[in-house]
Amino acid sequence: MTDAVLTGEVLPADRQLPTTVRPAADDGRCERLLREWLLGYGSANTRDAYTGDLRHWLGFLERSGVDPLAEAKTVHVHGWLRALEAAGEKPATCGRRLAAVSAWYRWLISEGHSERANPAAIDAKRKPKPSREPSTASLTLTQAHALLAAADDDPNPQALRTAAIVAILLLCGLRVSELVGADLDQLGQNAGHTVLRYTAKGGVDHLVAIPPAALARLNAYLASRADLAGDRLPVPAGRAPGTRPRRPLIVTESGGRLDRGAVWRLLRRLAKTAGITVQMSPHVLRATYATLARNAGVPLEDVQDGLGHADPRTTRRYDHGGARLDRSPGYTLARELAKVRSGDDARPDLDVDGRQDG
Repeated sequence: MTDAVLTGEVLPADRQLPTTVRPAADDGRCERLLREWLLGYGSANTRDAYTGDLRHWLGFLERSGVDPLAEAKTVHVHGWLRALEAAGEKPATCGRRLAAVSAWYRWLISEGHSERANPAAIDAKRKPKPSREPSTASLTLTQAHALLAAADDDPNPQALRTAAIVAILLLCGLRVSELVGADLDQLGQNAGHTVLRYTAKGGVDHLVAIPPAALARLNAYLASRADLAGDRLPVPAGRAPGTRPRRPLIVTESGGRLDRGAVWRLLRRLAKTAGITVQMSPHVLRATYATLARNAGVPLEDVQDGLGHADPRTTRRYDHGGARLDRSPGYTLARELAKVRSGDDARPDLDVDGRQDG
């Protein structure tokens, strides 16, 4: 163990960590155990995220000459966190990576693959503390309108798809993975509303109402798809008559499932067209959904339900709007004090509990 490890100085400068991890004398055991652990998570997005987080940790140890199964200690975790901080990682990202590493070691211990203590089970006071302020940018009402207009006026052949994507992300608050992972058969009706049932983060089933503005764009897009003409698909070889494969809600020109990267590129192109300087991403539209809804007076618990958050504190971090500041207790207190002063300048000063001084 070197001094560089202890101070967190060992981190690949380009962050390009190996796709497989093979510490010396490991014979692939670490890689095998990582894959076994990931099999326990049903969501492909969760597996992808945890894979990336574990690659950071294992890559750090590999380049530091530390065996992750036989030598990793809490001091190495602290060194890794300091390295991530020095590389500009936000506290929320560091906390997420730490949670993934801790979960892997807990699994190793519970499955009998390790008798060592969990090195990532560090004291709560020393864990990265995510900021309570919003970490993702949000669009103003004017910018959101401009983005929708740019989508509606998109000159590309897939203009109807473009309008549907932007409207659903903005007006329904979906994550990009939830949108591209949704199937056509998950559209339905519930209590008079058109709804989309989808698998949310963590593998939880979620339901969201599709407002008319988004539904009109979605219906126009679906009506333009040749693969849905007559709502019939040819039966693929090997399948029984009357069965059909999963049909994505949003597809590529060739009929395949659209990927997340394509949505990112689409939104950045539209933002440039609309003159929006915000660093655009699908998550910006999710934050905009929360912010504009809160500014319009939608209760926090309703926004929480719409976003599918288990904890209202998470929802609050999505609220970028000025309405948060408008509700500052300091303004209310100042107004109350002003009433006392304007009501009777000769009135004796009052303590905060209403009693007269002296």
